[in-house]
Amino acid sequence: MTDPFVANSHILHRTFAARPSKVTKGNGISFTLEDGKQIIDASCGPSVSCLGHSQPEIFDAITNHLQNDIAYVYSGSPYTNQATEDLATLLLSSKPGGLSKAIFVNSGSEATDAALKLAVQYWHERGQPQRTHFIARKQSYHGNTIGALCVSGHESRRAFYKDFMSNNVSFVDPCYAYRMQENGEDDAALVKRLANQFEEEILRVGPDRVAGFVAETVSGTTLGCVPAVAGYWKAIREICDRYGVLLILDEIICGMGKTGTMHAWEQEGIRGPDIQTIGKALGAGFVPLSGVLLHEKIFKALSAGSGGLAHGHTFQAHPLACAAAIAAQNIIQRDNLLQRVVDLGQKLETLLRKEIGPLPLVGDIRGRGLFWAVEFVLDKHTKKPFSLGDDFSNKVVANALKRGVNILGNLGHTGTYQIDHVLVCPPYISTEKEIEKIVALVKDAIVEISGAFA
Repeated sequence: MTDPFVANSHILHRTFAARPSKVTKGNGISFTLEDGKQIIDASCGPSVSCLGHSQPEIFDAITNHLQNDIAYVYSGSPYTNQATEDLATLLLSSKPGGLSKAIFVNSGSEATDAALKLAVQYWHERGQPQRTHFIARKQSYHGNTIGALCVSGHESRRAFYKDFMSNNVSFVDPCYAYRMQENGEDDAALVKRLANQFEEEILRVGPDRVAGFVAETVSGTTLGCVPAVAGYWKAIREICDRYGVLLILDEIICGMGKTGTMHAWEQEGIRGPDIQTIGKALGAGFVPLSGVLLHEKIFKALSAGSGGLAHGHTFQAHPLACAAAIAAQNIIQRDNLLQRVVDLGQKLETLLRKEIGPLPLVGDIRGRGLFWAVEFVLDKHTKKPFSLGDDFSNKVVANALKRGVNILGNLGHTGTYQIDHVLVCPPYISTEKEIEKIVALVKDAIVEISGAFA
């Protein structure tokens, strides 16, 4: 049944069954509803608002840019602008992992599409135009455009559009140790099994046909903040290098400091990806902005070949968005917020494991930095999942919201493993007291909803 407000609104809201609460303003890590209720944003929306909802320096940067610079420059014209150049320099002047060039777009989905097209063009420039096949992972999510959905292993989001899904994409298992580790299998054995599966898929398709491997460095909303076990990314990087497959890492949700380092892959002991997507925390939610970072070898191939990028968007490299993102990234650097993410992350992990871990319907707690998830199960020992119809995690989300804290729950059925989880990803500027309050409120919500299932 459609809610009357939704029926009368000229906005096509994303869900029709309930009236959305109107947000009127934000301050610190909280926002205010029209009835005056304060909500702690403990998930940063979908892990976006990493600096909270009120940053005067960013407001000033936006205003100053509009007053003293150009509002819009078309990236397809023979012009550039200072804000776009400065943001790219800020991110890439040290060439992390060999990444040396950036493409700035609006959404994460656009970034994924750009990364795929960039990989295909790279192989054309290298004289291997047959390399158009991508390998991705099951129960992954890389965006909602048709191109991004093609490499996403999110079953319910792909369902309506199956006739549009590309036949040059295949899927391997994710590194999801909690449910995938077999009896007696340690981390090293799991890595070996998954690496063998990946290599076998390359050989099945044909090494000369595979353009790239697309994966989230730390899984996001589909699996719930799952870091790979030690050695997994080293094994994947080595296999990609062996067969010339481009490693395309999606850090749209887990990157830009979320796990305690600017890039999540920096904690994996690898040289880095060939192509990387970033977003969400890049502009901290004050502007729509995502990006693609590419290795110097990608640029050199295009430079030696056609001499340009066969891709572009009207609002690509938008000056105002880049100016706002510079202000956001300057705050992160100046205030040493990456170290704060590490320190607060340790506090958050300790509290989650101590206060929420022992609850009878909590199966697993996982994450890094300020990027954490709680997975729910009907039975801790067998790891029996809730049924899809139970909608347990979203009931926890709704109950938590009544208590004044915003967290993120399941985003539909994602695949083979039915996973009920909530994400707790508070802003980088949170205090220890706020972290304590968030965990206490989430615990109370879980306990109340558990009553009907215990």
